[in-house]
Amino acid sequence: MSAQPHSYAADDPETALKYAIQHLEGDRVQIVEGVITLMSPSWDHESVGDSIRRQLEPVVRKLGCISGSGDLDLPGTPNWYVPDVAVVPQELVKGAGALFPDQTLLIVEVTSDSNGDTDRIVKRRRYAEFGAPLYLLVDRQGRTCTLFSEPGEIGYQQVDGPHSFGKPLHLPEPFELELDTSDF
Repeated sequence: MSAQPHSYAADDPETALKYAIQHLEGDRVQIVEGVITLMSPSWDHESVGDSIRRQLEPVVRKLGCISGSGDLDLPGTPNWYVPDVAVVPQELVKGAGALFPDQTLLIVEVTSDSNGDTDRIVKRRRYAEFGAPLYLLVDRQGRTCTLFSEPGEIGYQQVDGPHSFGKPLHLPEPFELELDTSDF
């Protein structure tokens, strides 16, 4: 008995590429400007995301949201991101595969030695283009945090930072939270 191939209706390379990465087994996979990237964050990297999720948790629950690292599709581009932390409304996640950046309330990317410029430049531009309202960049190499807001086609219009690790960072509405960055 032979195995049947997966069937899908890929009318274009973007659809085929995004279908393919969703069917890879194992680690988290994302596509950044057409380049498939297997993600295997270090524990140090993960500890920053965990600290942020723990601090956000009470507000996230009050807002009727969840925080996680689910898939984000950027339609019309060769991009499929897996953020370190995203906050999304609970009603959008039931049965959802990928969501879109404009469906989030906050996206957090934590840099690694191997992808720092991707998070600092490419993802910042794309998240703004696709309407992510708040983008928090935690730059582990520079030991800073920067919050970007007011997205537009040419990028984020407001920038708060960079702020050195150890200084609190204010997350605006709907969070109204002082993020403690001392253990980043």
